Amino acid sequence: MPSFDIVSEVNLHEVSNAVDQANREVGTRFDFKGSDARYELAEAVVTLHAQGEFQLQQMLDILHTKLAKRGIDIACLKIDPPQVFGKQARQTVTLRQGIDSTLARTIVKLIKDSKLKVQAAIQGEQVRVTGKKRDDLQDAIALLRDAKLELPLQYVNFRD
Repeated sequence: MPSFDIVSEVNLHEVSNAVDQANREVGTRFDFKGSDARYELAEAVVTLHAQGEFQLQQMLDILHTKLAKRGIDIACLKIDPPQVFGKQARQTVTLRQGIDSTLARTIVKLIKDSKLKVQAAIQGEQVRVTGKKRDDLQDAIALLRDAKLELPLQYVNFRD
């Protein structure tokens, strides 16, 4: 029976490369000279350090462009509000991975309401969709691509 998995993953190696490129750009830009502006990557959290909130916004724009050039969807970012401590400002950007239970239930409900001849089952941080025909599975993928969900989805492990 054909099936595929719906996941939400981020390539952390590409994120690391994008953060390194952003650090290099901040180090060479004139408006950041003399400031201790930098990016730090720990697990799936990028921390931006700068002197002010305006510099944090500029650094966030740089990070967005570097991530987009590396093929990482910006919709997976959860941006926290900046924290200002005297002459230092800090902001954290979390990379969301995996499908949480509420989004998984929403996906299953979308598929069931569409009356397609497929079944969807939640398996941890992914959703498995099975059906008798490959065309039905492709229709389910098209349905989910048209739906406006808050996380970018990938469709992997397609089996006949």
